[in-house]
Formats: sequence, structure tokens, C-alpha cells
Amino acid sequence: MAPVRGARTRRPLTIVGRGVIHWSVLTVRHTSPRRLDVALTLGPLGHGPADPTFHRAADGSVWRTSLLRTGPVTQRFVPAGPNEVVVHLWGDGAREAAEALPVLLGEDDDSTGFVPPPQVRDACRRAAGLRMSASGRVLEALVPAVLEQRVQTVTAHRAWRWLLTRHGTPAPGPIPDGMRVVPDARTWARIPVWEWHRAGVDPGRARTVVRCAQVAPRLEEACAMAPAEARTRLEKVPGVGVWTSAEVAQRAFGDPDAVSVGDFHLAAAVGWALAGERTDDDGMLRLLAPYAPHRQRVVRLLMIDGRHRAPRRGPRLPLADYRAF
Repeated sequence: MAPVRGARTRRPLTIVGRGVIHWSVLTVRHTSPRRLDVALTLGPLGHGPADPTFHRAADGSVWRTSLLRTGPVTQRFVPAGPNEVVVHLWGDGAREAAEALPVLLGEDDDSTGFVPPPQVRDACRRAAGLRMSASGRVLEALVPAVLEQRVQTVTAHRAWRWLLTRHGTPAPGPIPDGMRVVPDARTWARIPVWEWHRAGVDPGRARTVVRCAQVAPRLEEACAMAPAEARTRLEKVPGVGVWTSAEVAQRAFGDPDAVSVGDFHLAAAVGWALAGERTDDDGMLRLLAPYAPHRQRVVRLLMIDGRHRAPRRGPRLPLADYRAF
């Protein structure tokens, strides 16, 4: 792992009455032995362009919030070279987050032996700094994945934003407007049914989130397990299937082989990219089999490339608004 160096400074943030609130900032310069693209590496941790926990700034920096065992944290990642990033951290969880930075930035991601398919070799060269990030936060990855089950992505992102704005907590530090920290497990478990309804979340997905929150400590233990064992534990929760566990494995565990089987569009896109024809989940897995244990890495490169998209068939599905039911 790359060495981490930090120094604390204090700066005034906001005047309240006659006092001044000061935020303590921990600054870390992370240097990697290989190329590091922070935006590509951390990108999957965001859920939509208006995610209250994730923000890409015009200056190229990336902002992210999280809730750790020691408390909330806000992180600002500022690229400082092809393999270096300066990270500013605020909040009670800053020290814990600083210690986890190498894993979050993909230093444990080993692509040794990976030979990309010809269709994404150019994307692989352009995305040389891509890593598989491991956030180590299961519930933070699990809740938005559950919200994205069986609905259009824009609908899930809208629900995530509404719930975070309503039930999240203000992010520490001098943050961009609107940033929030995810609720803790107890808060997720106690959100009343009418609040889920107002967020546009149907009762089935709401119940799944509540079940996950109720056993959150057991689910967080999955980060220390082997990938197959970790996903098995997640899937023991009613409502969490192979698609949802794969989405969590990609983000919380940094699993480069976890493919989201059951995705409405993914199989067709992979089939079109690698074989020139639409396919189903079984066909997608056959096409990706030669690239194990890097099948999700191939999918990420396909998405980055952006040119291999299966042509649409039929009109778009209307957006389901459960708030009107």
C-alpha cells in the first residue's frame, strides 16, 4: 500500500450568533505506485447527478460523504498528478477514513493477467488509471441498490435524493450546497411507511431496506469474507438477490468479477459489444467467461467506452410514480 501522510489544520467556517464554528481538516497526500484516475475509480459510488453524498466539482475535484464507525466524514479528492491525489477530510470519521484511503482508491485492486477483449482495448488504454474501489460500507451500497431494483434508474435516483435530504444529516466541513451524510441503520429501519411512499418507493423495496437495516452489523461483516461467502450472506436477506448483491460487491468489496446478472439493459449491451448481437444473461456470462476473474472490469470498460450500445426496441417504458398509488 502507498504511504499516507496527514497534517491537521483549523479554519473558520460559519459565524453563528457571536461565535465562530471551526472545522478541523485532516489533509492527506496519497501517492500510488501506478496511475490513478480518481473520478473513474470513485464514480460508481455516486448515484445520479444530484446525489447528496457525491459531487464532481468544476475544478476536477471529487467530493464524497460517508458514515463510518467513528462518525461522519466528508472527503474532497483533488488530483495532483497522474498517480497522486490530495484528500481533505472533515468530521469525526476523518482519521478512520484516512486510514482506509488506499483501499478506497483501489490499491488492493490487482489486474495482473487481465487481457481486455479487442473491443475495449482502446478504452483500457484511455482508462489506465481506473481501479475497482472498495468502500467497505455495505449498507451505504445496499440501500441505493435496493432502490434501483425493477425501476428506471432516474426514479431510483430521485428516491435516494429525497430520502437523504429528508433523513440524512448535514455533512461536516465547508461542503458544496446540499451534501448530506447517509442515515444510520436505526434511522433507515424507522422510516415510516408514508415517508417511503412520498419518496416514490413501493412497499416491497421499502421492506427490503428495513430488513437490511435491522441486520446491518451482520451485513457489514461481509467485507472481511471471501467474495462468494459475502454475497451469500447478503442474499439471505429476503428481497436481496443476485443482482443486488453484485451491485454491493462491486462498490463495497471492490470485486472485479461481480457481474450484475438480471440487469434490464446490461446483457443486451454486452452481447452487442462483444458479439454484435443482443443476448440474455446466459449469453452474457458465456461471452464474459474467458475474462474471469475480471468480468466486471470488462463491463466497466464497456460502459466507459460508450460506443457499444444495443439499438433500442420499442418505445421507452413510462416512469412509474408510486406516490400516485
